[in-house]
Amino acid sequence: MTRKPLKKIYSSTSLARLLIKERARGRRIVFTNGVYDLLHAGHVTLLAKAKKLGDILVLGLNSDASVRRLKGPTRPMASEKDRALVAAALEPVDYVTIFSEDTPYELIQKLRPHILVKGGDYASVRIVGRDLVKRVVRIPLVKGRSTSKLIGKILKAYGK
Repeated sequence: MTRKPLKKIYSSTSLARLLIKERARGRRIVFTNGVYDLLHAGHVTLLAKAKKLGDILVLGLNSDASVRRLKGPTRPMASEKDRALVAAALEPVDYVTIFSEDTPYELIQKLRPHILVKGGDYASVRIVGRDLVKRVVRIPLVKGRSTSKLIGKILKAYGK
């Protein structure tokens, strides 16, 4: 039975406690993270492929403040609460948590996943948290799919 989206969103502390139980049951935990602003086919494809690598998929979402520091004052386009709800509604995602730091290092340390997944645009040596997990998997990007390109198309459509 699929959990409702709101039942998938946890604080990092609550999620860490829940994952201790899942790990004790022998479940393999997969973690990925990002902004997930203006969800597109690239996001959905990465999440579906990530889910196939284990039993539980955890998505760490950058908080609004973190996104502004990383991407500038006009981002995110959607609030962290909205982004979390939309991501939690996706079938491959088992749990969502929001983190405030610029990188997910502390979150990965707290959640202790077995597998860390990032998009293929990240060089292995640049993947934050790679030293904390048993396995790192880079998933190829879906060509032509990115939030920046989507925002560009929207602006062009409205003559901006």
